[in-house]
This record gives sequence, structure tokens and C-alpha cells, in this order.
Amino acid sequence: MTNLCSYLEGFMSRGDETAFVFTEGLRLKRWSYSQVSTHALRFARELEAREITKDDRVLLWARNSPQWVSAFFGCLLRGVIVVPLDFQSGPAFVARVQEQVRAKLALCDGVTADLMVKGLPIIELEELSSLVGQHSSGAWSTPAIDENDTVEIVFTSGATAEPKGVVITHRNLMANLTPLEREIKRYLKWERLFHPIRFLNLLPLSHVFGQFGGMFVPQLLGGEVFFQESLGPSQIVETVKRERISVVVTVPRILDALREKIEREHEARGELDKLRRDLVSGGHQHFLRRWWTFRDIHAEFGWKFWAFVAGGATLDPDTEQFWQSLGFALIHGYGLTETASLISVNHPFKQVRGSIGKVLPGQQVKLNADGEILVHGDNVSPGYWTEDSKSRAPENGWFRTGDVGEINDKGDLFFKGRKKQVIVTSAGVNIFPADIEVVLNHQPEIRDGVVIEVESPHGPEPLAVLLLRDSYANAEAIINRVNKLLEEHQQIRRWFIWSGEDFPRTSTKKVRKELVSAVVRAELARDGSAVSSTAGHASDLFEIITRVSKDVSRPVDPSARLGVDLKLDSLGRVELLSALEDRYQVEINEAAFVDTTTVAEVEKLIREGGHEGVAEYPYPRWQQRWPLSWLRIVLLYLIVLPFTQVLGWPRIRGRRHLRGVDGPLVFICNHVTMTDHALVLRALPARFRTRTTIAMDGERLRAWLHPAPGTRLVTRLRSLLTYLSVVLLFNVFSLPRKSGFRRSFRFAGEALDRGFSLLIFPEGERTQDGALHRFMPGAGLLIGKLAAPVVPIRIEGLWELKNAGRHFAWPGEVSVVIGKPMSYSPQDDPEAVSSDLARQVRGL
Repeated sequence: MTNLCSYLEGFMSRGDETAFVFTEGLRLKRWSYSQVSTHALRFARELEAREITKDDRVLLWARNSPQWVSAFFGCLLRGVIVVPLDFQSGPAFVARVQEQVRAKLALCDGVTADLMVKGLPIIELEELSSLVGQHSSGAWSTPAIDENDTVEIVFTSGATAEPKGVVITHRNLMANLTPLEREIKRYLKWERLFHPIRFLNLLPLSHVFGQFGGMFVPQLLGGEVFFQESLGPSQIVETVKRERISVVVTVPRILDALREKIEREHEARGELDKLRRDLVSGGHQHFLRRWWTFRDIHAEFGWKFWAFVAGGATLDPDTEQFWQSLGFALIHGYGLTETASLISVNHPFKQVRGSIGKVLPGQQVKLNADGEILVHGDNVSPGYWTEDSKSRAPENGWFRTGDVGEINDKGDLFFKGRKKQVIVTSAGVNIFPADIEVVLNHQPEIRDGVVIEVESPHGPEPLAVLLLRDSYANAEAIINRVNKLLEEHQQIRRWFIWSGEDFPRTSTKKVRKELVSAVVRAELARDGSAVSSTAGHASDLFEIITRVSKDVSRPVDPSARLGVDLKLDSLGRVELLSALEDRYQVEINEAAFVDTTTVAEVEKLIREGGHEGVAEYPYPRWQQRWPLSWLRIVLLYLIVLPFTQVLGWPRIRGRRHLRGVDGPLVFICNHVTMTDHALVLRALPARFRTRTTIAMDGERLRAWLHPAPGTRLVTRLRSLLTYLSVVLLFNVFSLPRKSGFRRSFRFAGEALDRGFSLLIFPEGERTQDGALHRFMPGAGLLIGKLAAPVVPIRIEGLWELKNAGRHFAWPGEVSVVIGKPMSYSPQDDPEAVSSDLARQVRGL
């Protein structure tokens, strides 16, 4: 293959095999290889119709999706240059990029479209299918594309006044893909045993490494790629197990967060010391023995998962050893955007600890006099983009990486740090911050630490910036302990306590040292005599809270309560929770995130990993698995339905509206008594009756499963029996009224994906006066994101029966009325959806 267009032939040849899986609202969507290739061909024709020709530029600013991939390949077929932009880029940065590349079209999603440069034509990727549907997907005559033609311009930095765009050609990408393809072919006979290999890609496609893990390498295996936005450790593990993921493509920072999650879980069970002992002994055992020793952790991830692929930042050797000792393969390498993402890759079965692998075939690497890594090969970019030319090409074919490394006699490459970050003391001694950071980050009291250069009376010296796990930790004692492990010239004499919840980071989770250094230098300038100081404040946390609350009129008070003072309703707390988890890579217990939670308590939750002794809401699945699923159906027909018929004799109206309607559906109903669930099930056709899961008061379910401390044993047993009976008979799950909405929403989406319909009571509680009360906004948000047909149902006559204190009804005295299915979209306002649903139920 001489250019990337040939990769699309591979997509076509795989037909209806699943290529990509992604979330749309709360639902999972799947695109086949043929869908991607068809959309790419049609999009190429759309570009032709818009007279966008070879070497014209197109901005691509959106989240990962199959549409993103289709648009990328569509541009390649037309010879159009893609300018991928990180989803987290700001509008000002995008505007500066546009000034350089003069793009003729922008491809966006619903979020970025409103922020795009004014006057530039925009296509929203969500509308791509309908837009290009008019075009043919037949044979396409690709213009003459040379291997030196530009595929994309990747802008690597937004911190400077003038963004720097790296030109990536077909030759650059093929130089790295060809040796990977040759190596993969050697193992394809074994791949058949595990087909399809599923990849969870957590990297943005706007980065070249993300493209390798999300578009190019999986296709060589006929694999499936799952796109996920959330970087919360628990959600990652949940996805890996549920979707039977084989390989996770991510950055080292996420590996650290997953490691911390496992250690927290073992610490909570009092098993952390045992885990650490097993890890020490496991490092010398056969991988099958390690797999058996840590089978509980492998079970947590699912039995099909076996490897991480990490890149984009330096991998902590301790983290590398941790995952390998557990029996997981860890593939990582080294490269820059300027080298088409890769220079070296380690072999998953032939690893050298601390090494960033061996240089890929076709490339040459050497070290100059000061240890800087120089690269020569077809993978090296021809230079950087300017409006009228390409500049700053490699010197004599050798590209200066700006990184310092070592190469052993076996050809293994080792990363030492950035050349510009090497600290040269007044004695002419080189200090590599990465060497000190490895020691710092091995200390249990330090969550993260970086080393920067500062000036002292004796010249440049290292300063350690510490992000502590506990604000009460003794920093001086920690530094003294660290210094005993360092060489004399590496000794830390000054340190700085960063009091923010995390360092500022790039989208690939690298610490932005230039920003850290700027904050530290500013603080030291105010108090230059200080040996230690604090900074960072809680600026990141306060900025996120301010953005979500939309209140910029006053500073955020640590004692402010989320609901009472900051006016964050249930939806606002869901948004805040998601933002915090993605920012800090912690999993916050939603049950502890209520309207009375203060900002200071939020800080504590983040600092302590997000857990605070509050039992989580139950989301049982055991009743949906065989043989209990069959037992549930038997009990439904032997007990629940006959009991409902005898006591209620309900009259059912409107069932005709469900004729010819296939599931899954969302049923919404007014809430009168505790028998509403049974009445609705009685009214539904059999095909829905046995495949419906019911949303129930999460606080009540949790109280049954986890009674308050001090509850008598007999009461505990009675509560547990009640919980088991209700779950088994009615197939319920938690929909809390005060917190925990996000997980309940995810569970609802997963239930629909598994073919279950939902029954929801949007009022949130049983009526106290017989009237239909306001539907909760959260119900509107949930229904909008589910994007499934909604069927309104109204129970009549039951309130009068209850008010009269009667337990039996005459035939027809109670009615269940079923309305026509309706549809809502994620773009609809949740309040408006809730109001319309209430109006529909009231009108039945």
C-alpha cells in the first residue's frame, strides 16, 4: 500500500462486521465497516459537489464517532487535507488555526458548531447520514495521490500566540503502519480464536496516536472499536467487562487512575498489604500463575480483556510493573506528532522494564553529544505548516526530538526527559527531572509530583511541586525520605505544595509544566524566601463549579451547599459530577453527592478518591439471567397477574396503540399506589410484559438492601427478603430522587440496548391527593437521551378505591388507559419534555 486510501478497501471487504460502537445519548449504536466506507464515498462526492478539491483544507472539530472516521476517509478520497482539532480546543485557538490554513469547510458536532469561526460553512456530523444520502456509493475515481501528498495538519500546541501545525503525509503514516501490519500478520492465526478483538479507544482521533488506536491498527485485525468519552475509572472497567473489550488504548495517566482504583478497593477490604506482597512475588512468575493469583482483578475487567496500549506521555515504571505483575500485557512506545506518532514500540511478549521499546523497522535513531534523540526515516514530517509554504524541515534528514534518551547494547530505547527541561547546574551537571519524579511518585503520600527548574543564589536547581493525597502530610519528612534515594546532585532543597485538586493537563493528560511553572514562579516572587509554599488554590474546582452553576457574580465559598446556595438542581449536580470525574479521573459516589453537599466536601470527595461510606444504590441484574429470568416469568403468571386480576379487575383501554409496535419502549405512568407496577404489567401485551424493567425509588431499595446501622437482625432479614422479592417479581432498578441519577440513566440505556422496555413513574412519588403532579425534569432528560418511543399510560379509579380504604374493586372500576407512542430527541429541553409528558398523561 502506498497511501491510506487503500485502507478503505479493507473496510469495504469486511462488509457488515461491526467496526465502531459508540454512545448516542444513553444508547449504544453500532456502525459496520460497510457503513463507514459507504459514508466515506458519499462524503467525497459531497465535497466534489461543493467544489472542494485536492489540497483544500477542511477543519474537523468534533468528538470521536464513526462519522468522524467516515469524514476523514472521505477527505482522503478527494485529496482534501484534514485539519483535526482537539475537542477541548477553545474557539480562540480554532480561529488562529483557521487564519493559517484557510479551510473551506468545517465539520463539527452539536457542541462545537456554535463555537466555530463565523462565516465558515459547517456540516454537523450528526446530520452526515441524511446529508450525503442523496449521493451514490458506487465506484469512485480517486485523484492521483502521491505518497508525499499531505493527509492532515495536526496542531500540537495552543499555549503560544501562533499555533504550530505539523504536516503529516501518506508516506509518514505508511512508514509506521507497514511494519506494524507485518508484525500483526504473524499473529493473525491466533486472532481467529478470539475474534473479534475489541478495542476501547479513550484517545481523541484528533491526535495521531488516537488515529492509530482508533482507525488504523484495529482495521488490520478486523476489530471493533468502542468510543467512550468518560474517563472515570469505574466506568472504564464497567465498559471493558460489559462490552468484552480485549484492548484498552489510553494514556499513562488513566493507567495510574485505574491502579489507584484497584488499590483503594483492596484497602477498603483490608487487603492492600497482601496485594502488594503478591505483586512483588508475581513479577517473577509465569503469566498463567499471575493470572490465577489475581483472578479476582481479571474477573473485574472480564475474562476477554488482556492488554493496554499506552502512549502520549511517559509511563511510570512502577505503573508498568504493576499491570505486568497482574498478568496483563502492556504495550507502549515513544514518538511525537512530527514522527507520525511512533518511533519505537515495545513488544508485548518481550519487554524490558523501563524501556520505550525498540526502534521500528525503516527508521534510524541516534543520540547526539548531549543525549538528544535524533530520528531519520520516512515517518518524519517534512515540516510545519504556514499559510504559503512548509518550513522547519528536519536538518539533513535528521529530526531533533528535543528529548533526551539512552540506548542499551540490545537496541532498547530509554526516555530520560525533555531536553529543554533538563536542569544544568552551575557546576555543569545535568539533572533530569524525570529521574526525580519517578522517586517522588513512589511515595505513598504523594498523588503526583513534578520537578521544575528555579533560580537560586547558586544557580539553577530543581524544585519539587507536590500534589499531596492528604493536606496534613508532612512534606519536609517526605522530601527527606526522597533525598536519601537520590544522588547528591539530584537533592531537593526546595519544594512547593500544590493545593489544587490536580495539575493542569493536556487532553492526553500530560502535566502542563509551563503553567505549573508560571504559577510557582509567581508565588515565589511574592515570597521568595519560602522553602515551601502552597498554590493552585482550588481554582480548577471553582472554575468547573462556576461554569456549571453559571453564577460568576461572586467567588465560590467552600461552605456553599450545592443545592441550597449554588442552586444546582438534580440535573446540575449530574453535570457537575460528570465534569469532576472526567477532570480528576476519580469515581465519586453519587449517593454522597446531594443538594446539601458543600464545596469543601466535594474537595474532600475528590481528594479521597470519591468514596465516603455511603452505600450505593442497587442496580441488580441477577433476576434477568437464566434460570432466574424464567422463574420471574413463571411467578409473574402464577402470582402477580392472577392477584392483580382478582383484586383489581382492571379495564384496559388503548392497547390497540401497541399493535405492530416493536420494542423496546419507554412506558410512563401516573403513580397512585404500590400496586401500579402490577396493573401496568397486566395491561401490556405479553411481548412487553415479560421484558420490562421498572424504575423504583432508589432510596427505598437501598434502605431494604442496606439497613441503617443498629437495625435488629430480624428487621434486617425482613428487609432483605422484601428487596429480593420485589426485584425478582417486578424486575426493578434504582431511580433515586435526590442523587445517583447518572448511573441510573446509564443502567436504563443499557436495559434498552439489551431489549428491555422501561416503566417509569415521572412524578417520583405516589400522589397524596389523587391529582397528577409535576413530572420531574430528570425524567425529561432521561427520556430525551434514551431516544426511544414513549408510551403514556394513565391509571384511573385507583385513587378513589384507595381513598375509600377498599382493597378490592368491582370489575371495570379501575382502568388502565394506554396512549399513542411519541418520540423526543436529546436536543429537546428536559423541562419541556416533562411538561409535555404530563400533558399527554393528563389527557388520556
